[in-house]
Amino acid sequence: MKKSLFARWRANFFTGLAILLPGIASVVQLVWIFGRVATITDMLLIFLPSKLTHKNAGEGEMYWYWSLAALALAVLLISLAGRLTRYYIGKKMVEMLDQGLLHVPLLNKIYLTIKQVNQAFTSNKSSFKQVVLIEFPRAGQRSVGFVTGELDQAFQQGQVKTISVFVPTTPNPTSGFLVLVPESEVTKLDMSVAEGIKFIVSLGAIPPESPLAPRALPNLPVTHG
Repeated sequence: MKKSLFARWRANFFTGLAILLPGIASVVQLVWIFGRVATITDMLLIFLPSKLTHKNAGEGEMYWYWSLAALALAVLLISLAGRLTRYYIGKKMVEMLDQGLLHVPLLNKIYLTIKQVNQAFTSNKSSFKQVVLIEFPRAGQRSVGFVTGELDQAFQQGQVKTISVFVPTTPNPTSGFLVLVPESEVTKLDMSVAEGIKFIVSLGAIPPESPLAPRALPNLPVTHG
């Protein structure tokens, strides 16, 4: 039986949508990230007259090409700062800035927390040690998470070891929940951290390449907080 014109159009439309949607979504996401970053990097061009860089005689938004120039300038300055810290004078400047910020009330708490988180995610040793399955957010339900370490005696109940697990949200894995779980209730999954992140970002649509299998957790370094 020959398909109607509407049925053929609908089939073609959804086929084209399936092909083009990933690219369109990627571009939209990139534009959104650029807009968020530009709100910070645009301040680097404060030395230029606003009538030159902004629309509506300096009272509107900044032209996109000036925002792009500001982003390029930010990348250049960050690269120069990284290069400078390779030398003695650069290291001393960083130490002086670090000590200065740590002596400012209230600001020192915020700065120290951000610095510790940044060091955890930029160090050579991965902060996410392995992908696990835990009972969360309630009994009978399971969530995929990442082991971040074994807690010290302050968080332990008797002789039961406690594992800290980060359970990211989906599809944005940069936010989530920190769950403290007894080691006996943590099931390791036979997948890499990259596969775990891909699984979460894709809303579970991209299954791991390796089969899931419970495995005993290795000895983890104790972190003292």
